[in-house]
Amino acid sequence: MNAVSAAGALAREPAGAPGRLLVPLYVHPAADPAAWAALPGAAGRLYGVVLNVADGPGPRPDPAFAAAAARLRRAGVPLLGYADTDYGTRPVRAVLRDVHRHRRWYGVDGVFLDRAAAGAASLPRHRRLVRAARRLGAATAVLNPGTHPDPGYAALADLLVTFEGTWADYRRAEVPRWTRGHPPHRFCHLVYAVPGYLDAAVARLAHERGAAVHCAVPGRGPNPWRSVPPAAARRPGGPPP
Repeated sequence: MNAVSAAGALAREPAGAPGRLLVPLYVHPAADPAAWAALPGAAGRLYGVVLNVADGPGPRPDPAFAAAAARLRRAGVPLLGYADTDYGTRPVRAVLRDVHRHRRWYGVDGVFLDRAAAGAASLPRHRRLVRAARRLGAATAVLNPGTHPDPGYAALADLLVTFEGTWADYRRAEVPRWTRGHPPHRFCHLVYAVPGYLDAAVARLAHERGAAVHCAVPGRGPNPWRSVPPAAARRPGGPPP
């Protein structure tokens, strides 16, 4: 980062200011260099970018991902390393190994714990995971159950992803009352299969539903997170690209 670290930027202000974007970009930099090249210019609008080499950091450092991560760090973009919890059933040691590798190989600022459990019975396990990840240097912890979990999860992480799904499902989604007791910068909604330029509608709905962080992409299929959200690719205040 130019003057301060990305982690310092997160600490200086609530990272979930209205309209911030969390970008899970699950495509190799060599396969779509333009997507990765678009992100540094959107640094001021990004909560962070999730690095996912191979459902985690991979078995060894990937030079292309290391170079992409370095460019994003220089631009001041916070980076989150992807780690799969398999709904709380994956061994804690395996998850923490991923956290450590992301930190050592790619210099990430935090962790994105995907497929988190949502039930109250798994709260102690996830609390242990988040605390251990912080001891390994993860300044920011994001939990992604993809749905509204037991309210106790809101106290575990910096950001809780309470929706991940299609635009069609998001339009019908409901928000439980307990979320009103927490500030919007603690919640994120990830929406895919968003047609045309309806990403602005996603942003409005997320704001109305008490989530200050979101992502809206047109992708579909097994991996809809292969592209940069249109909101990150366009200039602030400019027309759609």
